[in-house]
Amino acid sequence: MMKASLLFILSFLVFSISTNSSFTSAAEAPEPVLDVAGKMLRTDRHYYILPVANVFGKFRGGGLTLSGIGKNTCPAAVFQEMSEQENGIPLAFLPVNPKKGVVRVSTDLNIKFAYPKTCGQSPVWSIDNYVYPSGDSFVNIGGVVGNPGPKTLSSWFKIEKFGYQDYKLVYCPAVCSYCRVICKDVGIEYQNGKRRLHLTTDYPLRVVFKKA
Repeated sequence: MMKASLLFILSFLVFSISTNSSFTSAAEAPEPVLDVAGKMLRTDRHYYILPVANVFGKFRGGGLTLSGIGKNTCPAAVFQEMSEQENGIPLAFLPVNPKKGVVRVSTDLNIKFAYPKTCGQSPVWSIDNYVYPSGDSFVNIGGVVGNPGPKTLSSWFKIEKFGYQDYKLVYCPAVCSYCRVICKDVGIEYQNGKRRLHLTTDYPLRVVFKKA
């Protein structure tokens, strides 16, 4: 009788620990990013990043695209379309740990245009001047997918909630525990009459995601 009771108690403890661990893991998982249709962003699909006009009307225009810096075609960098009618180029989001293929907020990820190499560079987003981003730091291409660590710090971004239904893009990589990182939002800077993506602490680009 005592053996049966002891076996029951042990079984109950194991069940309780397993259940609590499952609940804890579920509770700790960041919420998924949703597109404009209310569906979760998936790692195997492409999306347009579209701006949300804020109350000041500071950011309008269209989706995100590639364009040459200055008067040259190459090198290329990430810009915003000037026309609200243009969705830009579709993009993929590739999390550092792509569990079940879902893109989640506050999670390190790579952002990649649905294009082959442009100007001899990979279509993966990358930050220039990321070591000392106290000055101008712009969003370019030529980044690396995966391989998290100090050598790929410039290629990691995050999606964060910004308001009730909107989001913002953030540069704040956590893929290197001992690396010094200055976290900033992704915003817009006017450069030669075009809207170029850069890092800012003032006016984040408020965005939503639309399935391509």
